Amino acid sequence: MAIRELFPGAGDMAGRLRFSLGLVSLVLILPCSPGLPLCRNSAAPISLNASLPFCNYTGSSCCSIAEDARISRQFRSLNLSDPCATVYKSILCAKCDPYASEIFPRSSTVDEIPLLCNSTSPGGKPFCEKAWEACDDASSKNSPFKEWKTGEEFCRTLGGPSVDESGCFGGEPVARNASHGSPPPDGVCLERLMNGSFINLVPHPDGSNRVFLSNLEGKIFLATVPEQGSNQTMEIDFDDPFLDLTDVVYSSSGFGLMGMAFHPQFVNNGRFFVSYNCDKSEGCSGRCSCNSELPCDPLKLDRETNSQPCQYFSVIAEYSAKSSSNATAANPNEVRRIFTMGLPFTSHHGGQILFGPSDGHLYFMMGDGGSNGDPWNFAQNRNAFLGKILRFDVDKMPSAEEIEALGAWGNYTVPDDNPFVRANLMRPEIFAIGFRNPWRCSFDSERPAYFFCGDVGQNAYEEVDLVTKGGNYGWRVYEGPSLYNPPASPGGNTSASSIVAIPPVMGYYHSEINPNTVSASVTGGYVYRGLADPCLYGRYIYADLYATAMWVGVESPPNSGKYNSSRIQFNCAADSPIACKSSDASNIPDLGVIFSFGEDNGKDVFLMANNGVQRVVSPSRCGYACSKEVIVPKKSPPSPSSGPRTLSPLSSFFLAVSLFLLLAFAL
Repeated sequence: MAIRELFPGAGDMAGRLRFSLGLVSLVLILPCSPGLPLCRNSAAPISLNASLPFCNYTGSSCCSIAEDARISRQFRSLNLSDPCATVYKSILCAKCDPYASEIFPRSSTVDEIPLLCNSTSPGGKPFCEKAWEACDDASSKNSPFKEWKTGEEFCRTLGGPSVDESGCFGGEPVARNASHGSPPPDGVCLERLMNGSFINLVPHPDGSNRVFLSNLEGKIFLATVPEQGSNQTMEIDFDDPFLDLTDVVYSSSGFGLMGMAFHPQFVNNGRFFVSYNCDKSEGCSGRCSCNSELPCDPLKLDRETNSQPCQYFSVIAEYSAKSSSNATAANPNEVRRIFTMGLPFTSHHGGQILFGPSDGHLYFMMGDGGSNGDPWNFAQNRNAFLGKILRFDVDKMPSAEEIEALGAWGNYTVPDDNPFVRANLMRPEIFAIGFRNPWRCSFDSERPAYFFCGDVGQNAYEEVDLVTKGGNYGWRVYEGPSLYNPPASPGGNTSASSIVAIPPVMGYYHSEINPNTVSASVTGGYVYRGLADPCLYGRYIYADLYATAMWVGVESPPNSGKYNSSRIQFNCAADSPIACKSSDASNIPDLGVIFSFGEDNGKDVFLMANNGVQRVVSPSRCGYACSKEVIVPKKSPPSPSSGPRTLSPLSSFFLAVSLFLLLAFAL
């Protein structure tokens, strides 16, 4: 990237001054920055829509599809056989690794080969030696290493020491990810930026420091997020909401405006989507989930609430901003109804919506519909939407004929690669099945193939799932890792032997919070990619709804999809712009109920609770230790009686560099 792209305006006098100061700041910051994914040209890896066909990298890579094809052609032209073929393929593909800059650290005449690990690893030979033994066959004219005469010479030229498994290539993807680049966190520190109850926070698609906030009652607000450490609160105008849907949203316990999602091209088209609940008695209508295709009675009263099935509905509706370039208000009239479904009971209807960062499709999280133990076994019924994650294409609107042929429930088309598109007796809209109530899901912004969902348990276990296309996450055959025995089964049973259930990657038993209570409910979170807490970086953070406990999970081993999670302390900073420390001896922040987590364009993570909006901040503000944190002491004015101050050698050096750059670029 050109310097002018980093510091616009560097060509004029004022721009040169800004550039000089920016460059000095960059010099000061770089030695402390954590190891982040970088390609050989120091650019960030690109996001992939699908796995590379040859090199098999998924999520992000330093190679495009075209580069992957070039590597494939180069490899096939050698006509190698195993064991050399497997080894050399991994070496050629190393340049596609998101951490390629760390394993190609020097300029070399052998441009295709990274620095090969030359130190003995536990339980085996150095990779450099293994590569030589696999490919040194002198009789093979195609040996890629034929210009070297001995393994010693080869490894002296191309080998290097292994430093934290990330300074050289050992035959596998570089292992410096999620957590291995930072020490474990001591605790999570929060600051309150706003009072009030909100359930969703979504970054403005324009990349600014603005976010959209919504409450259960049906209002969406535009807010400005202050910089970390500024000690300022969020700026928001409660008298001027971005959109007010309180006249159509039914808001009560478990009901309300449940989700919002902005089209990937929002800055050009102004399209956004809202998920909410509505009440039949207030004019809402639609197709009931308890229809003739499913074994439940739409006329039978719910004994717990004395309401009929499908009195309440889940809705996804499309709206538009009045101006997509500088969106500050939305048109109040609905553009189109994307999806409507009547609910069998008054709980477990999820409602979150997200656009997939790689595919651009709209994901909709739907619970099993409620009641104790999913009595109608909806979550395992592949002809029902309940207990599922659905995926819609909202860019291609269907014709009336297509809606009738598909039996669609709204204005959407089904993505061609949905897992059950061509299966009989299965709704093609389904992306994954077997959920009780998926409550708050997120994609890892650095590795978008990692899709996490918290799923609320019944009596014993709260889980976090790593969701994949077509996956079955077990409910109600399983609750978490254990078999579940439902109290009633009018809808029939599903045997454990008939499904391949994917176990949760993280979670907790209710007894871990309080042995005397079963009141627990997971709130799914985010993989932390912010800069305020370097010890939290790359870890998945989640909490219990009742704000009494928080956990962080770490992938172990790297790139395995397997996680270890542990409960962690959390507190509010004493210097929080709005006080949120507890007044009792529990030392637990006074958050109330944690509805959701959120992430802004700066990758800061937020907690939306009924007592306010909190942001994760530097751990030192709560007294937590983090060896990676660079603490800049607050400056105090000099005492009138103090004598002349002298600078340390390091400070003098940086001051000299600063003055030199200021003069150089001002001329």
